[in-house]
Order: sequence, then structure tokens, then C-alpha cells
Amino acid sequence: MEKLIRGVLNFKQNVYPQQKDLFGALADDGQNPDVLFITCSDSRIDPNMVTGSAPGDLFICRNAGNIIPPHSNETGGMTASIEYAVAVLGVRHIIVCGHTDCGAIKGALDMTKLKGLPHVKEWLGHCRSAMEIVRERNGIPSDQCLESEHLNEAIEENVLQQVQHLRTHPVVAAKLATKKVSIHGWVYDIKSGGIRCCSHNSDTFNDFSAHYADIIEQVSD
Repeated sequence: MEKLIRGVLNFKQNVYPQQKDLFGALADDGQNPDVLFITCSDSRIDPNMVTGSAPGDLFICRNAGNIIPPHSNETGGMTASIEYAVAVLGVRHIIVCGHTDCGAIKGALDMTKLKGLPHVKEWLGHCRSAMEIVRERNGIPSDQCLESEHLNEAIEENVLQQVQHLRTHPVVAAKLATKKVSIHGWVYDIKSGGIRCCSHNSDTFNDFSAHYADIIEQVSD
């Protein structure tokens, strides 16, 4: 706590005064983010640091495994947040960001290790389709646990499957149909700082610079 307390004091004394106008505008005008950023709760990921964004730029949702439950009639925090971000805030981009060395996906590889964690086990059930795809692709029986060698493949596949879950949400489906929202799948490499990306209608991840080459060329001019 001492580190956090020092951080708050530094924010009040040094950071806030330099950004006073920004915070004043955010307080008076409300939020108008362009991006809904869905990522893992892992403490090693800082969406604002990775994207170079400021307060008010990202509407951030975090949970274990960057999971998006498929739409259902049962209300949950993710469902409500997605609906609000798309229907009320009018975000134009949704990023589903996984990451290397993900503890949630490690758990999904071998659910037998989750004894005593019933809620975690139930939550990671939303990763099942990703795990089954990895098993099928590698010829591994469905009753056999995946090994750590399949972790990176499972992390990417989980992002792809969560993107598919996202498409089942009515408000997202409507905006996709009218091309008013775009979905991006990302995997962030904690060690290298690199990002691999795919679009919502693709199952192939590419290097960040290659994936966004056209945009990078525009902003570099």
C-alpha cells in the first residue's frame, strides 16, 4: 500500500496539476471514448501504457482470460458493459486483447487443477470451444488435458473464440451489419512488447505493423 499511497500523493501534487484542463473537460463534458478495450485482469497489462492513450480514450473491461460470454437472457457485467459501450457511448472499435503467459488459459488447459475454485472453473468454461479446437487440430482426445506446449496456440484461439462470442451480442451484431463498429483481436507479448492482430472475420494473426500497415503509413506522413 505504501507504493500506492506515494503514487496518489504524486498524482495530486504533480500529475494532476499538469493535466488539470483535461480532467476538467472530462468532468464537465463526460466520456466519449472511441474504443472498447476488453482484456485480461492480469496485473502485467496496462492498456493505456500499451496504446499510449489518455483518460477518456478507452472504455476498459477486464476479467480473467479476457472472456466474453455468448449473449443470453441472463444479465452479467460483461454483457451490460458491452451494450452500454456500443449503444450509448457509440464506440467505433472493439479490441479483444489476450496476452502471453495467461494464467486463465493455463487453467483452461487442465481444468482438473482447479479443484476448490468452482467459480473460476465455471468461468473458464467459456474457453471450452477454444480448447477443443486446439485438441482437434493437434489430434488430442477430448478427455486428455492440453500441455503447456499448446499454451500460445490456445491463447490465440481463445481470442478468436471470444471475438465470435462478441458477435452474438445483438447490439454488436447490428453495428457490424451496418459497418458502424469494427472488431480487432490482439495478443500482447509481455516480454517483447509486441502485438499480434487479426480482424473479426479472420483466423490468422499477423504482426501489428503488417496488420495496420495502411493506417501506419497514413499517420507517418
